[in-house]
Amino acid sequence: MPRQELNRQWVARGFTAVEDIVYVGLGILLAASALVLLVSGVISLGQNLTAVSLPTNIVALLDRILLILLVIELLYTVQISFREHGLIPEPFLLVGLIAGIRRVLVLTAEFARVQDQPEDVFQRFIKELVVLTLLIVAMVISLVLLRKRVAWKAPERAN
Repeated sequence: MPRQELNRQWVARGFTAVEDIVYVGLGILLAASALVLLVSGVISLGQNLTAVSLPTNIVALLDRILLILLVIELLYTVQISFREHGLIPEPFLLVGLIAGIRRVLVLTAEFARVQDQPEDVFQRFIKELVVLTLLIVAMVISLVLLRKRVAWKAPERAN
């Protein structure tokens, strides 16, 4: 093997090692963040239950739960990227879908909580809700198409 090819392989292995170290670091940060959010969510739930204030704080708790789910999906995405050494689109779409749904839930809950909104605030709310809805539908369609594409390719691999 020529020396230039050996140098390229050495550099490529070095970049792969750096990539692995970054993925492991990201995984540790995401796992720690998820655990901290989970513990604080359990504490918040307990405080709301003892103070009998859960009905008024359920939106904040739901927001926290969806944030934890989002962080876990990001952790899963990092895990797949670490294992495959490439970007797989499906986990990113799931993260985007969860984030979109989270925003819709928080947005509608916040809007419902405050009565007598001015017309311009209502118009912004409706526009954001429409854009988020279209985004969520587009991500769901993308996920369905990706899964169908994988299903179509599976028989080809068997041959």
